[in-house]
Amino acid sequence: MKFKNRKLRKKPGMDYNNRINVVIAIIFLLWLAVVYRLYYLQVANHDLYIALASSQHQVLNKLEPERGKIFIQDRGDGEERDLYPIATNKEFAHIFAVPKDIENPEEAADKIYEILFREDVEKEVEEMLNDEKRDEIINELDSLVGLSEEEILSKKVELENNQKSLLSDEEYAEFLNIKREANISLKKNEIVDEFKNKFSKKNDPYEPIKDKVDEEGLGKVLEQNIPGISYLMQKHRYYPEDFSSHISGFYGYSSDEKKGLYGLEGFFDVELSGKAGLIKAERDAQGNVIIVNDMEYDKEQNGSDLVLTIDRTIQFTACTKLKESAERHGADAGSVIVMRPQTGEIVAMCSYPDYDPNNYREAENSEVYNNQAIFGQYEPGSVFKTITMAAGLDTGAITPKTIYEDKGSIMIEGWPKPIKNSDFSTHGAWGWADMSSVLENSLNTGVIFAMEKTGDKIFTQYVKDFGFGEKEGIELETEAPGDISNLLRKTIRPVDSAVASFGQGITATPLQLINSYAAIANGGKLMKPYLVAEMIDSNGTKSVTQARELKRVISEKTALILSGMLVNVVDGGHAKLAAVDGYYVAGKTGTAQVADDVTKGYGEKTIHTFVGFSPVEEPEFVMLVRLDDPKDVYYSASSAAPLFGDIAEFILNYWKIPKERLR
Repeated sequence: MKFKNRKLRKKPGMDYNNRINVVIAIIFLLWLAVVYRLYYLQVANHDLYIALASSQHQVLNKLEPERGKIFIQDRGDGEERDLYPIATNKEFAHIFAVPKDIENPEEAADKIYEILFREDVEKEVEEMLNDEKRDEIINELDSLVGLSEEEILSKKVELENNQKSLLSDEEYAEFLNIKREANISLKKNEIVDEFKNKFSKKNDPYEPIKDKVDEEGLGKVLEQNIPGISYLMQKHRYYPEDFSSHISGFYGYSSDEKKGLYGLEGFFDVELSGKAGLIKAERDAQGNVIIVNDMEYDKEQNGSDLVLTIDRTIQFTACTKLKESAERHGADAGSVIVMRPQTGEIVAMCSYPDYDPNNYREAENSEVYNNQAIFGQYEPGSVFKTITMAAGLDTGAITPKTIYEDKGSIMIEGWPKPIKNSDFSTHGAWGWADMSSVLENSLNTGVIFAMEKTGDKIFTQYVKDFGFGEKEGIELETEAPGDISNLLRKTIRPVDSAVASFGQGITATPLQLINSYAAIANGGKLMKPYLVAEMIDSNGTKSVTQARELKRVISEKTALILSGMLVNVVDGGHAKLAAVDGYYVAGKTGTAQVADDVTKGYGEKTIHTFVGFSPVEEPEFVMLVRLDDPKDVYYSASSAAPLFGDIAEFILNYWKIPKERLR
């Protein structure tokens, strides 16, 4: 049978069946798509679409609370206190440009500079020139090697007089003026060119100009009536005082979250923040709110206010004098704390250098945010000798009249080099000396003797009882605990207890040191230091802080004897410049060498401290002054002690404390 090569014929109805199959397949696919879409809407994204639908029919708004304020006090001459905010909330203008509406970009840029930036630029340039003058003196002093403290002071006066003479010279004054104007012109051109370029972007609907402009600045902008320049009012955290940044901290960004950071803002962030509220109501078809009985409304709760123990007048004075002293001596940093010993209230607390919490991002580095009064742990040096004496006196191991033979240096078991007195190279051995003269002349060998008579374990216990090695629990972020680990070993090495007796090999914070002296001023009772006098919630309910005694660390008798010994330090020892006419002042100097992280030994840098209290019979305040690495003097007797005396005299007069002695 032969087959011919031909196309197969289609059976009748075949095309019809294929079309039916295609239609069925399409319907099936559409059905699957609908099922998937229903799953997507009703299951996978159920919550999202419920929320979207709800937004068309409901009003749902978060009600932001107002952040609590922080106040300091000023009693003036009477008992009634006035409160001044150091942290509050204020509306500022955000100035911006709409470039497409700006007619003359160059003219607009020039006006914006004159109104919003000229004053800041001139101030910046003036500060730069002043810093250059100060750096010249510091660099000259740093280059002086082998000169005595008196010779360095004399050289500093000479350099300062030379600068004053230069300033009175017409040619030099003209040179400075040309330099000033050149720097101002350079910075002005940079700013004007930047804004001119921004304002020339004709398709750009928005360009920021300056944030947080006050009412005066906004008024000047509006007076010019510059086309294309507009503003928006926004509420910001505002810090009106310029001397409390390390107490307040600031409200700013941590990653993407805005919150309280450092200081009280960080410590009390939850209490200051308050609680957000909520309003929920229905809308009609036109989007209008319908007032119905089941409308949900949770009122916001504003943050609590804080009233501090800080005295505004003393705070301002202490901070101002600290800054002046630090800059005069070329110190890298500094701290002042003033405390009432009977209660633990902090009356003033300053750190240098400080920063502007309104513009915290302009700080040179984040280290400046740390409050050195609570964060800056360091080897305290000779101010710690008072603690060693307290332990010896309280246990009866020594008395003020206990004597020992000072040979100027001493060998300690397990240590290859002799430990010397700080004045060994100039004075040599003191011979037979009692414990009072040990404090007066700050003899390292004498406090080692006192510690050994007491016993290293008992000495360590007193160190712990005075609060060293643990945080004080002050209401501020970033408090450091200090480090006394060398004394906490199961077997204490003789060299560790020896150097600890005069404040080396251990670290402490200024707050720990002042609180230990406050215990002596308070008859031996250690109080908990605090900054917040009361907290007031949004309903007006007050929570008042009560003074709290932590423990008795030494007897009242020991405290009285030690206070008398510390008066002798000021009257006849190294701390004469801390004295105040008409009052007994008790205190101790400390010049601590700073350990070098590279060599692991002690370098040329020093930290100067003075801690003291007055009047001695009934102490009204205890104060610590610290200056980090002054460049023109080597001992704290010439830097920290006179700063203490200056501030102490002001406080005694301000509080009208009757004089107790005739000098």
